[in-house]
Amino acid sequence: MIEIDGSVGEGGGQILRTSLALSICTGQPFTLTKIRGGRAKPGLMRQHLTCVNAAAEVCGADVQGAELNSQSLVFTPGPVRAGDYEFNVGTAGSCTLVLQTVWPALMLADAPSRLKFGGGTHNPMAPPFHFLERSYAPLLHKLGAKADLVLRRLGFYPAGGGEIEATIWPARDSLRPFDLNDRGAKVESYAECFAPALPRSVARRELEQLCTSLGWSDAQLHEAACRQNEGPGNALLATLVYEHVSEVFTAFGEKGVSAEEVARQVVLEVRAYQVSHAALGPYLADQWALPLALGLWCRGGVASYTCTELTPHATTNFEVIERFLPVRFSSAAASGCISVAAKASDEPPRFRGGSTL
Repeated sequence: MIEIDGSVGEGGGQILRTSLALSICTGQPFTLTKIRGGRAKPGLMRQHLTCVNAAAEVCGADVQGAELNSQSLVFTPGPVRAGDYEFNVGTAGSCTLVLQTVWPALMLADAPSRLKFGGGTHNPMAPPFHFLERSYAPLLHKLGAKADLVLRRLGFYPAGGGEIEATIWPARDSLRPFDLNDRGAKVESYAECFAPALPRSVARRELEQLCTSLGWSDAQLHEAACRQNEGPGNALLATLVYEHVSEVFTAFGEKGVSAEEVARQVVLEVRAYQVSHAALGPYLADQWALPLALGLWCRGGVASYTCTELTPHATTNFEVIERFLPVRFSSAAASGCISVAAKASDEPPRFRGGSTL
């Protein structure tokens, strides 16, 4: 039984999700205490509980502590089972985070899986659907893990109601880790604004501010089509497409925040990425670590990538991954970026029961 302290490092829900994903992949049970101990409201909230229940369903796990506000969990996985699944957060909690929890295990299954998710699709503090579709899924495809994602309905806080469908194809025998140190030649850049049930002037102001600040042309700006009953909600996205990777930067509108301020948030993130030579931005650098480590676990060897920065979220994620897989991460400052290397050990995964993260 691997024992993990959920309050260390970044102290958020990522510790739970990574532990669930890798427990299913490796068959190793774990105990998690002080769940989300670094948050103002610790314990399992509804979206975290949905992640636990979804993980348990895809492998027939035995679970103790799966209830709202629980601060401890014991998870003993069974074998992963491909199939048709449907998971609903029941609130505006992020369904993309639920998808990312079960995605790694299902891509190691022996047959395709078809999934439906309900909840928030575009939430602060979670990867929006378009980030998964344009940034995350294409990298997994290059890794050898194909998945098809479809957005059926937008879902914003606080109403939720979004719908996502995903088909995950088996990839255990096709995973091929690769280096990602160069983003490659620039292909295109564009911005779009989702603003259902809000005045059209909101979208126009956000796009115009972004256009002026970044020096983009009107042809690069899009008012995204959406249904009024999918709101109220507001998400401004900037997508930067390069030869080897695409990055999506997002800011969300909320009461008391001007359209111009929403645009400035996106502009700051885009500029921070553009001034660096790194392949990955801070969020993708964090989320790429787990599938890359799985590929190295299956195939062995070493793989590297560059990023603009390593957040506490990312370094904590590295530590959790290392508890479950015989893969070790290292990082070093490079010219205008940070270089991350992941190396697989020749040894099988170790069961270090009794030690804490």
